[in-house]
Amino acid sequence: MYKAGILTASDKGSKGERQDESGKVIEEILLKSGFDVTVKVIVPDEKEQIKEALYNMINNKVNLIITTGGTGFSKRDVTPEATEEIIERKTPGISEAIRYNSLNITKRAMLSRATSGIKDDSLIINMPGSPKAVRESLEFVIDTLYHGLDILLGKSSECARK
Repeated sequence: MYKAGILTASDKGSKGERQDESGKVIEEILLKSGFDVTVKVIVPDEKEQIKEALYNMINNKVNLIITTGGTGFSKRDVTPEATEEIIERKTPGISEAIRYNSLNITKRAMLSRATSGIKDDSLIINMPGSPKAVRESLEFVIDTLYHGLDILLGKSSECARK
């Protein structure tokens, strides 16, 4: 069982002025898919606070970190920038797959700036901020993520043969 963390970037959510519905959707899907959700955090849309929360999860050996919020065009949307300053290797196929699937639902998916990548033994994936979009996106990729983590952590039978 892999450890998972959820980071919600939301000014209002961090002040308790808005419920974290997207975080709840992520947790539901992760638990249903066999992940152990060990940390959930809500931070304001501040790049340094997002980075600090991501580093804390990485240092606590969280294998899958799903972020929600902060991926759009607003000047306060800085989650992709925070993520890219942390990751060592990009995983563009994940972000592209999410956008591809989302484009079949709404043309507005092309406005997503979400990214994903690897830092140490952690895979970080940015998700949209709306619960509906999070569900559509995460459910589309969740089955493949276990295999990706198996490879990353050397637990895959493919890795054992090499």
